[in-house]
Amino acid sequence: MKNLINNRVHEYYWNQNLNCAVTTIKILSELYPIEINAQVMDASTGMNGAGRFGSQCGLVEGVLMFIGIYGIHKGIQKEKIIDLCNNFSKGFQQNFGSLLCRELRPQGFSSSNPPHLCEDITKRAVSYSVEFIAKSINLL
Repeated sequence: MKNLINNRVHEYYWNQNLNCAVTTIKILSELYPIEINAQVMDASTGMNGAGRFGSQCGLVEGVLMFIGIYGIHKGIQKEKIIDLCNNFSKGFQQNFGSLLCRELRPQGFSSSNPPHLCEDITKRAVSYSVEFIAKSINLL
């Protein structure tokens, strides 16, 4: 699983130049097989720190979107999905120190930064997300 995540993150970042939210949703939809509508991917285009503003991290936004899509697919009630999103956000903050892109990526989005600066944290965050979904959603 770890190798698959690492390979997909690298592929989506370097070969397809996708952002963190889109990358996360694509990997989760592969691991928890569900078709994601193209409009969802289009909507995720600006979710890399709220359009590079530095606000909520796309690694969080992408997972919250996926939890909603996957949860409805699994027949989970909306209130429970909201609770799952809350629990995911709390756990993410505890594990990574923040939900904010500007804190997780303190260099910001300067043109002098190397591309795909968040590759390592993305790999770790997707792994965390996969474990969260396995423990929280698939057990319901």
